[in-house]
Amino acid sequence: MSLSALTLARWRTLDRDTATRYAEEAARRADGRLVRLDGTPHPDGTTHRALIERDGEAYALIPGGEVALGFDPDAWRPLPEQLVSYREESLAGGFGFDEDPRDHLARVMSPRRTVTLPTVLMAVEAGRLVEAPALVPALLAERGLRLPGPDAWEHACGAGATTLFRWGDAVPAATSPYGTGASGPHRRPNAFGLRIAFDVYDTAEMTSDPGSVYGGDGGEAVCGGYGTFLEWLPLATANRNPSMADFLNGPEGEDMYEDFNARPVIDLD
Repeated sequence: MSLSALTLARWRTLDRDTATRYAEEAARRADGRLVRLDGTPHPDGTTHRALIERDGEAYALIPGGEVALGFDPDAWRPLPEQLVSYREESLAGGFGFDEDPRDHLARVMSPRRTVTLPTVLMAVEAGRLVEAPALVPALLAERGLRLPGPDAWEHACGAGATTLFRWGDAVPAATSPYGTGASGPHRRPNAFGLRIAFDVYDTAEMTSDPGSVYGGDGGEAVCGGYGTFLEWLPLATANRNPSMADFLNGPEGEDMYEDFNARPVIDLD
């Protein structure tokens, strides 16, 4: 059974029995065991969610293949409430943001691109850094693990979604992008079963690219009063947070790396 040919499109067309066989093969190659297989409905079929346990840790199967990633600000059609927030909160606050929100998004979002990725296992939960960022790859390698690259992280987070956030273009009403009491689609496991990018204060993750940190901004926008839209934006799938990357890899990050996370990956080849 070829896991290298398991694309996201094919994964969604599989019946449950066939998906189970693929998941069991992935578990075997990782010296783990398949714990559960469920799924979420999708217009093209079902996005199966395979939970695999290895050494007491939970991993999700992330199918690969050719995938479209990133964000095109020029093609973005902001919702009325997003424009109101940006103009009346972000710009009116005098923070020096670009007049056009598309220019701001061009600064913080990764560009549109098409890449080819392998099928891997990725940790369901990211873990806190226990060492400075430069030491993390070697620590993971000792356990047969590695960091995801930016492409792999975005693909795992968005699971093929073309919207601003993995759940859609709008932010959920009557909730917040932080706090244990918050509810909404950002608090639920994503289409692959990952708990990812759900709290702007606590879920920032490093990748193998020092210039790309995803999943949160340490609460900068919330604490700064940048406005509702920009408070939620760090949870957008393609928000690579260049300012957080500079912080993590700069002098300040040497003493505050415990506030960041890493999500281990297991290769299946």
